[in-house]
Amino acid sequence: MENNKPVASVCHGQQILAAIPGLLTGKKATAYPTCKYCVEACGGEWVNPDPIDMAVTSGNLVTAAAWPGHPEFIKQFVALLGAQVTL
Repeated sequence: MENNKPVASVCHGQQILAAIPGLLTGKKATAYPTCKYCVEACGGEWVNPDPIDMAVTSGNLVTAAAWPGHPEFIKQFVALLGAQVTL
């Protein structure tokens, strides 16, 4: 995060991010709904995963709530890497 490199996290992975002081501060993030408290408690801005297949990009961070969000999650993460997903 300090070097502004892309970071990606899905489901309960945001609990790992929340364990690092300041990492989620000021960032928007979604996660599996039971992780809402972790995101908010460490200064992150919770985004309700509705619909469940959504993903959220906030700066260099991409998050998703669960496997249904993988297509959008990967699309947004690849965009942070400077590429584009086309069909």
